[in-house]
Amino acid sequence: MKEKLPIAIVSDLACPWCFIGKARLERALENHGLTERVAITWLPYELNPDMPAEGMDRTAYLDAKFGAGKRKEIEIRLSEAALESGVIFNWARVTKSVNTRMAHMLVAAASTVQRGTEMKAALFKAYWQDGRDIGDLDTLVAIAGEQGFDEQAARDELTNEELRETVIGLEAHAQQVGVTGVPFFIVDGKLAVSGAQTGDVWAQVFKQVLSDAA
Repeated sequence: MKEKLPIAIVSDLACPWCFIGKARLERALENHGLTERVAITWLPYELNPDMPAEGMDRTAYLDAKFGAGKRKEIEIRLSEAALESGVIFNWARVTKSVNTRMAHMLVAAASTVQRGTEMKAALFKAYWQDGRDIGDLDTLVAIAGEQGFDEQAARDELTNEELRETVIGLEAHAQQVGVTGVPFFIVDGKLAVSGAQTGDVWAQVFKQVLSDAA
């Protein structure tokens, strides 16, 4: 495989399975010696595009979506699923469900300088482990600064209407091509992998893709 293997990942930062799926893929790539042989592109998706810009109380949101009193059960199941991937959720800090539009814009901006994966990782950690409000402009600007970006430049990007429309367009395209849930992976532009798959599944995917490229 002379050129890097392209992997496009459709995901939402407010999706815990996307956090798990990212970690599972990264572990699989490491186990197969492919970490430096792939080129990852992050594509936006909003599970809750109608989420208010200011977000909402997470317990109230989960009660409305899954039924009253389901939060603890959901969190236990996610924590168990995350164990083997090394992901740790700090549920006590995750008090708000957030609107992720601007966070996707920040990832898109970082991707223009090949740092989308780093920004994605920083935002997943900020939300799911540190409990920060990644729907808030000032919080996102601060996170960008922590990642070495100029804060004023980041603020300009996050208030850039053209970038916002680009993200909206990418989200619409994902739905048009049939993506109905995330995470969703497109390997080598042709092989679709849906969900936070385990290492066994990724081993089969890599085997198929590499044999095709041989």
